[in-house]
Amino acid sequence: MLETLGLDDRSEQVYRAMLVHPSEGVTALAKRLGMGDSDVRESLDALSSLSLIRPSVGEGAEFLMVSPEVAMELLLTRRQADLAAQQERLEASRAAAAQLIAEYSVLNRGQGGSESEQLVGTDAIRLRLARLGEQARSEVMTFAPGGAHRTEDLQASRGPNEALLDRGVRMRTVYLDSVRNHQPTLEHVAWLNSRGGRVRTAPALPVRMIIIDRHLAVLPTDISDARAGAAVLTGPGVVAALCALFEQVWSTAAPLGDTPSADSRGLSPQEAEALRLLASGLTDEAMAKRLGVSPRTARRIAADLMDRLEARSRFQAGVHAVQNGWLPKSRH
Repeated sequence: MLETLGLDDRSEQVYRAMLVHPSEGVTALAKRLGMGDSDVRESLDALSSLSLIRPSVGEGAEFLMVSPEVAMELLLTRRQADLAAQQERLEASRAAAAQLIAEYSVLNRGQGGSESEQLVGTDAIRLRLARLGEQARSEVMTFAPGGAHRTEDLQASRGPNEALLDRGVRMRTVYLDSVRNHQPTLEHVAWLNSRGGRVRTAPALPVRMIIIDRHLAVLPTDISDARAGAAVLTGPGVVAALCALFEQVWSTAAPLGDTPSADSRGLSPQEAEALRLLASGLTDEAMAKRLGVSPRTARRIAADLMDRLEARSRFQAGVHAVQNGWLPKSRH
């Protein structure tokens, strides 16, 4: 019954028997449950590894039980940490997959592929995006990483965005949480909202991306320099996968009118992402780029996290974060 929480059926039987008969030892439990002594000892080892029992230092019972309330909380916390680690790996894989799709599509185009189009240089990208925007009929979905945007870029985008919205095209955009602290970008985002565009923010984004009418997607060919080139992808399978990526991020992003709330650790979504990046060994510069903040701000966030974790180094911060349950133990 509790296998999904990491407790196998035999160990659960032993645990339940110990709750009812706490003074019985291995032999008595084995007889009661119709098991061999070795089976019971293996289950006791499993229960001990899950911190559900501990050796007794007094007379009588060989082990001390952890109450069911505490035991279930321990199992749930462990399971949540495992799920968080799996989700983290999944999202990292999605981001890598999105970039691989773009890179492969460009190579495939050079070999005669028909499901991608390569754009080289900022001017070519802007011109193609303008034409695609004019052709959009139902929906435009955008990931806009990079943090604060230049005022002139924001102003230049208003005309095309207004034309899309006036035609009834649904617009959904995910910015970084950091734009909430940049007034020009915040004003532009508020303007989009006022015109019917839907805007949310996330602590980090996997890749810069625009999806039009769920029919084609535009991704950078170099994730470190979005202005160098882009790939326009039209393969149905590829676009469907990128739409799924967008919907997953959109579902967890915070609407602009909401303040991203702190989690059970007291961390904002941006701080939680910074902690993950910090423990992964990223430099201040790399962390700043992912969060869309200045290196100085990234250093301040990192220093604050280290102070809260009472850590003298980034490595120690990662260790303390795992020990405190702020990060999952499984980080493959």
